Amino acid sequence: MTVEELVVEFALARGDHPDLDLEEIAALVVRRGGTERMLEFAARNLSDRGELRGAAFGTAVEYVLRVVLTLRGPVD
Repeated sequence: MTVEELVVEFALARGDHPDLDLEEIAALVVRRGGTERMLEFAARNLSDRGELRGAAFGTAVEYVLRVVLTLRGPVD
């Protein structure tokens, strides 16, 4: 999944669930992607952070949040 595809998936999930906070939406995106996608996100996140070990699901959620918040930019 490209970063652009991830952002679109996140935006669609947020539109479907506007009452959830960002971390809950990121967790929903990770759950919807299944085990393979979770491991992909976790691996990318651990690689970006330069870490060799980490909890896969939590790390995948963190990756989704970091991508979305980085692209969103600073809040005015």
